[in-house]
Amino acid sequence: MHRRAMLAAAALLPVRAARADGLAAAGWTHQPYAGIAPARFTALPDGGLRIEGEGVGSFVWRRVAGAAGCLSWRWRVDAGPPPTPLTRRGGDDRAISVAVGFDGFPPTVTAWQRAQHGIAQARAGSHRLPRSLLVYVWGGSSHEPRHFYSPWAAGLAKVFRLRPAYAPFGQWFEERVDLAADWRFAFGADPPPLQEIAIGTDVDDTGARIDARVEAIRFFAC
Repeated sequence: MHRRAMLAAAALLPVRAARADGLAAAGWTHQPYAGIAPARFTALPDGGLRIEGEGVGSFVWRRVAGAAGCLSWRWRVDAGPPPTPLTRRGGDDRAISVAVGFDGFPPTVTAWQRAQHGIAQARAGSHRLPRSLLVYVWGGSSHEPRHFYSPWAAGLAKVFRLRPAYAPFGQWFEERVDLAADWRFAFGADPPPLQEIAIGTDVDDTGARIDARVEAIRFFAC
C-alpha cells in the first residue's frame, strides 16, 4: 500500500489532523495516514501515551529543540502485530515507532532526495517536516538487519529495530539511545539540531489489535 512519503514518525502523506482529547494539552498533535483508520492515542496523567485500536495507523508529534544528545523512554506492548518484514514497502507493520526528526539534511543528500522531500512537504501543509530521521521500532521479523534505511523515506530515515514483534507482551522495557552517535552512524557527519519527536503505530496491513504505552520520554546530555 502506497501510504507514506517519510516514515511513521514525522509525516508521511499526512492529512488533516485527527482530534484526540488530552493530546493538545500535553503538547502533541495527532496525525493520521491517508486512507488508514487512525489509532486512539490517550495522554496519560504521568506524561505518557497509550495507543489503542485494530487495523489502524497514525502518529502523534511535538516540537523539540536543541542539540542532539541522548533520549530515554520506557515502553510496553499488551497486544500488537505479528512479525512482519520492515525493510519492504507494504506489509511492514510495527507495534510502536519512536522517531526523532532533525532540522537538516545528511551531507550526502542528492537532488532526487531533496525533490522527494519537497513533494512530501507540499502534501504536509503547515507541518514543517524534518529533513532527516532516526526511527526506533518495536516490531519486525528479526530477519531484517538491526538497522537499515526506511523503504519509505528516500534514504533520509535510518531505522533501528530495538525490540522484535515477539518480545514479551505485558512487560516494560527501558530504552536509552545516543542520538548524536546514531545520526553520525546513519549519515556520516555531526547531527543538525533536533526538530521533533513522533510516536506512532502501524497495524493496518495485518489488521492486528494494538494496545501499547510509551512513558518517561526524556532528552538529556549523554
